[in-house]
Amino acid sequence: MSARVRRLEARDKAQWLALFTGYIAFYKAKVAEDVIETTWWRMLAGDDDFHIGLVAVDAGDAPIGLAHILFHRSTWSAGWYCYLEDLFVDPTRRRQGAGRALIEAVYREADARGASRTYWMTQQGNHTARSLYDSLATLSPFVQYRR
Repeated sequence: MSARVRRLEARDKAQWLALFTGYIAFYKAKVAEDVIETTWWRMLAGDDDFHIGLVAVDAGDAPIGLAHILFHRSTWSAGWYCYLEDLFVDPTRRRQGAGRALIEAVYREADARGASRTYWMTQQGNHTARSLYDSLATLSPFVQYRR
């Protein structure tokens, strides 16, 4: 099965919320409800800073996965970079092509805007996802630091 991917729509809120909170739980993180609500509106608005929400959908057009992308300028490029900030597929719907379809849709969005780089991060031990990522991208040698 290859999932179809489309832009996030207002009618998707309940399914999107279930997917996004599942994603947050997967990483054992906490995100305040007001931040989740702000994220929802940013994804719908697609403002000038290029927040874009995508969903993989089943045959009934119900979201089964999500991708949140952000376009930003870089000091190493005259154009844009594309950051795939969030990627999640319902655990009961995995290994059916939705993750691959979402990443390929992100690549299309990046190409349409002339982004010279598309990148994302995952936890080192996320072996299932990394096996997919290894087939679609090159692992960077960089280490992330945070404050």
